[in-house]
Amino acid sequence: MRRLRAERRRGTIPDTLILVQHPPVITVGVQGSDGEELPDGIPVVPVERGGKATYHGPGQLVAYPIVDLGPRGRDVRRFVHDLEEATVRTLAGAGIVAGHVPGQRGVWVDGRRKIASVGIAVEEWVTFHGVALNISTDLAAFRGFHPCGFSGDVMTSMERELGRPVPRSPVVEAFVREYSRQMETPVPTGPAPGVPAVPTP
Repeated sequence: MRRLRAERRRGTIPDTLILVQHPPVITVGVQGSDGEELPDGIPVVPVERGGKATYHGPGQLVAYPIVDLGPRGRDVRRFVHDLEEATVRTLAGAGIVAGHVPGQRGVWVDGRRKIASVGIAVEEWVTFHGVALNISTDLAAFRGFHPCGFSGDVMTSMERELGRPVPRSPVVEAFVREYSRQMETPVPTGPAPGVPAVPTP
């Protein structure tokens, strides 16, 4: 991710979308963890993105857009909104009504249950980090601490909201489609120089 950010800054690759699924890990953003004790047995990694501590693990779609904001007016807030909106539209296609909560980052169901976390970093006007959408995530992993400063009980997933298993591949395909529409730029289906534009999840 950091290498691609540097390559995008040099102009040697186009805007790129990385799609991954992490093994269990807690990442801690620049706002820290409020000094709370984080669960034992899960690696903890400090990262450059905004926000506090959150969990990543199997059953999530984690998307890292590597985007030059120069042509987009260097508007970080609009970019974050567009990233959230692409997630909202992905969920709508699966039958889940979700949206924004004023003053809070991420994507929420009924304004009370958080289904996707958003935290980006920007260096030299190129973005990295991004969004984590809970598809079939083990929500118990959030209950051992306060993800993004909230009670772990606030977290939800697509499977919990729909009450049934949710295959991953259609969600990935829908997200790429909605991201491309929202950002008004096609996601390359072929490889960028030396790297896959959309690595296989």
